[in-house]
Amino acid sequence: MTKLGYLVPTREQIMQGSHGTRELLQRAKFAKDAGFDSLWVGDSLFARPRHDPLTLLAALAIETPGMELGTAILLQSLRNPIILAQQLATIDQLAEGKLIVGVGIGADAPSIRAEFSAAGVPFEKRVGRLVESVNLCRALWRGEPVTWNGRWQVEDALVAPIPFQEGGPRIWYAAGVDAGVERAGKHFDGWFPIGPDAATIARQQQILNGAAAVSGRHVSTAVYLTICVDDSIETADQKINDYLEQYYGFSAEILRGIQACCGGDAESVLAWMNEFVDAGAEHLVIRIVGDYQKALGEIARLRHLLK
Repeated sequence: MTKLGYLVPTREQIMQGSHGTRELLQRAKFAKDAGFDSLWVGDSLFARPRHDPLTLLAALAIETPGMELGTAILLQSLRNPIILAQQLATIDQLAEGKLIVGVGIGADAPSIRAEFSAAGVPFEKRVGRLVESVNLCRALWRGEPVTWNGRWQVEDALVAPIPFQEGGPRIWYAAGVDAGVERAGKHFDGWFPIGPDAATIARQQQILNGAAAVSGRHVSTAVYLTICVDDSIETADQKINDYLEQYYGFSAEILRGIQACCGGDAESVLAWMNEFVDAGAEHLVIRIVGDYQKALGEIARLRHLLK
């Protein structure tokens, strides 16, 4: 059966002026009790201020044992990979092998460029930086001394702990362009797009499969979906539009052309979600607009309709 994930709203809490974590942990527990399979957190420094994802994942590992935990999406290039490898290995031990690291290069936007600059990281060549960072983490996760001569210099370094998962946490790559999908198939354990629609996912799934076949391995597909469960489609769509514009500061029409969004009653939303399953998605990560308890409860109640 397709796995279901819930995005814990770290950004939304800050937007509402709430900096505590109790509500976030309560939402995560609600999703666990509703039968969801995974919990996810986003990442940003100040472009979209929110709680630190790695610290929060450590708390979720303790508060919601047995759940898969992941980042959607971690800007790995902003972090030193030697330090990051130790942090992720520790979280994977806390989660007993349930960690998934969703990573991305970051959109080419002034606010994201400013984050890179503030962190002292060049924005240019960030694809190569990310791939090398991932490879260095994987090397450090083997539990053997590592010597590395690249963007980072390491000589006979042994990092502990090793992850719970042999070889380290699964790493999924967020990509929307064809070249990025091919990169996911060649270098990563999963592909993690945000849309914009099932037809595009189905087409790009063929690119992914072709790239993965070269190395003779399976690469997972997960899709990030934004939903609003409401009996009125018009009300749900308006809520999504308002949410997107407040969250990103751009026109909802433009954003809907990039991100997969759907509003309406639970049956309609699930039917729409099934389109992505048919396109190749094995894991659906949902970001909820509006009443999260209603949405999680209704999706869980009708989960038998999900393929």
